[in-house]
Amino acid sequence: MKKIAILALISAVTLVFLGCSDDKSKTQETYKVKFAHVVSANTPKGQAADFFAKRVDELSGGKIKVEVFPSAQLVDDDKVFQELTRNNVQMAAPSFSKFTPIAKEFNIWDIPFLFRDTEHLHKVMDGEVGQILKDVISKRGIVALDYWDAGFKQFSTNKKPIILPEDAKGQKMRIMSSKVLEEQTKAIGAIPQVLPFSEVYSALSTGVVDAAENPLSNLYNSKFYEVQSSITLSNHGYLGYLVVVSDGFWKQLPDELKDIFKQALHEATEFERLESEKEEKILLEKLKKDDATKTQIYTLEDKQIAIWKETMQAIYPKFYDLVGQDLIEKVLEVK
Repeated sequence: MKKIAILALISAVTLVFLGCSDDKSKTQETYKVKFAHVVSANTPKGQAADFFAKRVDELSGGKIKVEVFPSAQLVDDDKVFQELTRNNVQMAAPSFSKFTPIAKEFNIWDIPFLFRDTEHLHKVMDGEVGQILKDVISKRGIVALDYWDAGFKQFSTNKKPIILPEDAKGQKMRIMSSKVLEEQTKAIGAIPQVLPFSEVYSALSTGVVDAAENPLSNLYNSKFYEVQSSITLSNHGYLGYLVVVSDGFWKQLPDELKDIFKQALHEATEFERLESEKEEKILLEKLKKDDATKTQIYTLEDKQIAIWKETMQAIYPKFYDLVGQDLIEKVLEVK
């Protein structure tokens, strides 16, 4: 009987020890994240990805380890959703245009002159409309978390400067594949030409297209200014990114680490937006200083912006079925 009692005591102690070991191993488990994006590491987006990786490691005490793969080293944005659903990639930040095939509501970001300025834009992103759009994506098996900036778009051309809508009449304008952008281009009498980004410089230099719309980062870094005689700071449209994570990864992450993950990402979002704003100012000065081709830069006056808004708002009803009238109206109502 004594032997049985001793064995039972040893078994109980062993179970308690093993239980403690299991609990300890769970708390010490490391969660590895592959963060894939397509831009270079020295861009605001690339810098923010690195900032996030460092910050989440600090806040989690090393329990979350993020490895960043810039410049499409791991996968490009055309295939990243497939890799996210397979959990081969745990994190990405595709541009808004990549989401439109799975969520037509994301066409809202292309609607011209919908956002008054950066402050209005961020209020929309971080408010009700931004959450509605995140929820649409999250129903597709990808968890949507935060919005990052790429910048407002500007018109450029090698023909008549595009100061008023009528100035674009007859000009061949390169656009991304988008029903909204096609309607925008037609509304000002220009001829929409869908071309891959990699072909834009050549097309502009040879006259295949006359004009384009790009944020300052593209205009400067891709040297489009070399083959354009004017740039209009129109801020008529917007380009941005949505940071998403794999649903498979998110479900296995403990709740306390999810909170840490979100906190680190929130800090990275603030960092990215500030860096994007700084970069725009720097690039504008570089365009003025470094441009040997003397491209003219025009800034729209309030009266001219009012004419643009009137022209573009007239075509908003064409997007009601695509995006949703209620969403467009919610954006316009944000103060």
